Amino acid sequence: MNKAQLIEKIATETKVSKAQAENILDCAVENIKKAVKKGDDVKLVGFGTFTKAKRKARTGRNPQTGKAIKIPAAWAPKFRAGAEFKAMVK
Repeated sequence: MNKAQLIEKIATETKVSKAQAENILDCAVENIKKAVKKGDDVKLVGFGTFTKAKRKARTGRNPQTGKAIKIPAAWAPKFRAGAEFKAMVK
């Protein structure tokens, strides 16, 4: 499912226009991104938790040359599925 299909589903199930559904979805995603960037966890009970995680510096390999390269430490977004969501997918 892509974004357009999700917007159509939301609009149909909530009986709002596609434009309103798109605005709602965009607002929700934007607020999740801002909160995670700030370092806050976003917990959606039954769905999962979005967090900000620190990745350690590590050594990698250039696949073309095979030469070892250093990959610096970085922050990355992380999602942990909730129990209800995990059970539904099984």
